[in-house]
This record gives sequence, structure tokens and C-alpha cells, in this order.
Amino acid sequence: MSTALVLLRRDLRLEDNPALHAACAEHERVLPVYIHAPGEDAPWQQGAASRWWLHHSLQALDDALAKQQGRLCIARGETLGVTRALIREFNASAVYWNRRYEPAAIASDTKLKAGLREDGIAVESRSGNLWCEPWQIATDQGDPYRVFTPFWRKLRTQLQPDEPLPAARAREWAQAHGSLPSSALGLLPKIAWDAGFDAAWRPGEAGAAEMLDIFADDALDNYKTVRDLPARHGTSRLSPHLHFGEITPRQIHYRLHAYASRDRNRHQPDLEPYLRELAWREFAHHLLYHFPNTPDENFNPRFERFRWAVDNPDAIRRWRRGQTGIPLVDAGMRELWTTGWMHNRVRMIAASWLTKNLRQHWRHGARWFWDTLVDADLANNTLGWQWVAGCGADAAPYFRVFNPHTQAARFDPEAIYLKRWLPELAALPAKLLLEPWRDPAALAARGYPAPMADVSATRQTALAAWQQLASARSGEN
Repeated sequence: MSTALVLLRRDLRLEDNPALHAACAEHERVLPVYIHAPGEDAPWQQGAASRWWLHHSLQALDDALAKQQGRLCIARGETLGVTRALIREFNASAVYWNRRYEPAAIASDTKLKAGLREDGIAVESRSGNLWCEPWQIATDQGDPYRVFTPFWRKLRTQLQPDEPLPAARAREWAQAHGSLPSSALGLLPKIAWDAGFDAAWRPGEAGAAEMLDIFADDALDNYKTVRDLPARHGTSRLSPHLHFGEITPRQIHYRLHAYASRDRNRHQPDLEPYLRELAWREFAHHLLYHFPNTPDENFNPRFERFRWAVDNPDAIRRWRRGQTGIPLVDAGMRELWTTGWMHNRVRMIAASWLTKNLRQHWRHGARWFWDTLVDADLANNTLGWQWVAGCGADAAPYFRVFNPHTQAARFDPEAIYLKRWLPELAALPAKLLLEPWRDPAALAARGYPAPMADVSATRQTALAAWQQLASARSGEN
């Protein structure tokens, strides 16, 4: 009887899983395996919020397999060593997995593939988590893209709403009696700060499908106009499900296309704006694959000479805790701490405040988001922070500084979002939350802090620092 192992990592699903589907088609017995080896992800081991999600996602996958009389084998240790032990135990002849694209993951999988092939084991890696592999899209000169719009134009020509693979079903699921429960991995926080996560999320493949249905029924029709409104459920909220591979871009594209096409006599929603947003995720992985040092280094090397402010631990602490005295920034940071997620528009504003108004290095923010976001994705996190800071690929110009007050007035005019996450100010008129400088005493009387910095003055300081960098560059030419 032929037996194969399938290593599951960022593909915790049964449907549209190329590696799992191939193993089930080609072998009589299949053992689905998750090996917990956080040291192999160094220096970007999963943060606390991601570990919470992983715990529940592993449980959900195990439950789904149990409905087919299978179980997820959960093990802990060095990936190659554990895989070899399982191969011996089950007399397996092949190992499958879907590819990952972070630098540490590529190195780990390269070592794993070489070691198994030396042992005479067949190894197959598949594309299972992106629309296109990062090396499949290139400029006409054969170079990686550095700007999103031409990247999207090229990618768009290759996209079709192809039907996803059905849920994998093995002729026989192999079961490892020594498998660990997900609770044995110590993924949940020791201090209970995650109560809001349970209310906000349902990790797992079924939760991803449910979230996609909600988006299709509730927000897709108006996505282009409501996606920037943080008080509305106007975005898909699929990012953590995508990160853990509980759903794929192909599944999303197919499902939304079917939804939009189901009644030719009704208004058909425009999928393009949402597909374009999904493409930013592809672009982020494209960049990380071709420029693997960017999680720690500026994509634009001239920013190595940029005059960041001296590290200010107190300012960073207040920013993290949502105590800056800037209502929209604080609301976003409190939403992040409570739910493990923050609306994308507010992410940009909170990041702009830290990197431009306070001129703290973008790496401080990237590390905090990495630890507190349930959708913490190295490619997206790196792209997002460098984009806002002005030093990344296709970046917002450094001289573009988001004004948090005008942004709040534009995207949360009734202060619904602000009052939700700043409950101490909920009884105040919306206009005062949008223009807090009009009566700072009223905010202070409710325990809300005074602004830690002046929006206009810090913007001018940031622009002066940018001008100094630009002048230095001009002098070299």
C-alpha cells in the first residue's frame, strides 16, 4: 500500500489544496501533518495574535478531517527530522507540500527537499497559495516589477475565474497515534487578552467560507465606495484566512464571479476593485521573493541616510496603547489590540503618524503589527509599512503625510468608529471628536490624553527631514 505524507503549513484547508489533492489521487494512504518548528522561521517567528489563530485553525482542520474518519497529525521539532521519523513509521514513499515564499521558509523547504531526495523519497511541491508564482511575472526586460500598476496589468491578463479543486478525500487517511493536540503547542497567550478575538473571528476553512459569503451578500456591491469607511463592514476581512491558507485567491475569484453572474437581469457588482486589492497581496509576495532583505532594510537604499528621530520609547508605548491623543490613531490601535485586526485605511493613518509625524523608524511599527495582527503576513506587513514610510516599492511619497483629523472627518463623519473604540468619549458630540482641539478640556475631563504632538508642526518637521534627504541626493548628481 502506497503511503504519502502531506506537510500542511499555510494551507490549512481541504478544498483547493493542490498538494493534498495530488497525494490523495496518487496514493492509497495519506497522512496530513503539521510540524511546529517556529525556530525555522527566525527571525520572524509568528507573533502572539497569529499563534492564537493557528491554534484554532489547527483544531478546525482536525475537526474537518474527523468527518472523513481522518486526523491531523500534529508534531513538534525540526522539520526534516520529524518528517524522516514519520516516513519510517508509515513506510511512506512520497512527501507533498504547497510552496511558501518567505526567505526563511524557502531556505527551510530547500533543505527539506534535498534531505528527503537524498533518502530516496519522492518530493513534490505545488503552487497552492497565490494566483501566480513570484517568478512567473516579469517585465519585458525579464526583471521583477517594482511598481504595482504595471504588475497588476500583467497579472490581470492571466486571471480567469477557474473552478477550484474539490475537497481532498483520501482512500484511507493514515493516523499517527503519537499526534499532539494543538493545545500542547503552547500557542495561546498565557495572559488572557484575547477575549475580543473570539467575538470577532472564526478561524478555519468553514469560517473563511462564511466570511466570503457575508462579503458577497453584504458588501461586494458597494465595495468601491464603502471599503474606506472604518465604521462599515465594507471590506472582506479575509486577510487572516488567506494568510493561513484556509481559503485561496482562486476560490475567492470563482465564488465572487459566480455571485456576480448568477442573475443576468440584475445589477452585477464590479469585481475589479476587489480583485485589484487581492493583487496587492500578490505584489507583496513578488517583492519579498525578489528582494528578501526588505523586512529589515529599506527597499529604497537612499533612505539609509534618512534622518529618523531618536528612538522614543514613551512615544512608541503611547502609540501602541492607543494613548496618543489623536482620536483616529487611538481608535485604530485599540481596535487592533482588542480584535487582532485594524481597518486598512486606519492602518495607513496610524502608520503615517508613527513614521512621519513622530519620525520613528518604520521597523518599530512593523514589529508591533507583526505581534498583534491575526493576519500578520511578512510580505504584506513589509510592503505596507515601507509604502507608508515612503521608502518602499511604489511607495506613497514621503511628503504625503496623512492628516488624521481630516481623514476622520472624511471617512467617519459621524464619529461612529471613533466612539466605538474610544468609549470614554462616546457621549461627546461627533464634531468634537473630529476636531478635538476645539475643547481639549472636555476630552481631558473624560480621561482622554492630550495630543502627544501637534499635527501641523510635526508634518513640517517631517517635510524638512525629507527635503534634507532630497537635497543631499540632488548634490550628488
